[in-house]
Amino acid sequence: MNSALLATYALTVLLLIASPGPVVALVVNTTARAGRKQALLTALGTNGASLVLIALAALLIFSSAAINPLLLSSLSVFGCLFIGYLGFAALVQLRHPAHATQQAAIRQGGLWQGFAIGLSNPKDILFFVAFFPQFIQVTEQFSQSLMLLGLVWLMLDLGILGLYILVIGRLAERLDRRLISVISAAVLLAIAAAGLVYNIRQLLP
Repeated sequence: MNSALLATYALTVLLLIASPGPVVALVVNTTARAGRKQALLTALGTNGASLVLIALAALLIFSSAAINPLLLSSLSVFGCLFIGYLGFAALVQLRHPAHATQQAAIRQGGLWQGFAIGLSNPKDILFFVAFFPQFIQVTEQFSQSLMLLGLVWLMLDLGILGLYILVIGRLAERLDRRLISVISAAVLLAIAAAGLVYNIRQLLP
């Protein structure tokens, strides 16, 4: 096993997951609005999406195929639109009275919403398509490398998102939950806007 390559991969994944992005923003917003349990389901949903992206990356490596950059940009545009929709929906929910029903809170985040935003996250799509294959030689066997890299990703993903849930959950007990929700929703909208501008420019001749 190439320990140096594995350490580089782990550090790259750590920085990628911990840095603010749509997944972190959604988990933070869900923690503040619907509690830690719902946020954990959201994190598990994003984990499931990661497994799908890992499988896609493995298929591309195994078949020696390459994704057309225009197709990648097009997928990213749709992903950004979905992220923007989630940010807008979160802001709309903030207009509800403080005594909103528990049912409304439960709709915030969740397993399927986490899965959807994980699949539509341009940052993760780019990583698994462009960078993940660079680490596949961490062991001599393809299947063993795939399992090892996937396991490292899942452990770091759950660990970091779990830490966000724990910290934000405690902050939400002391700070205004609406303020946390507004900030996280604004981050979603900002990421969506920046991603749209970048990817539309990539699509233009």
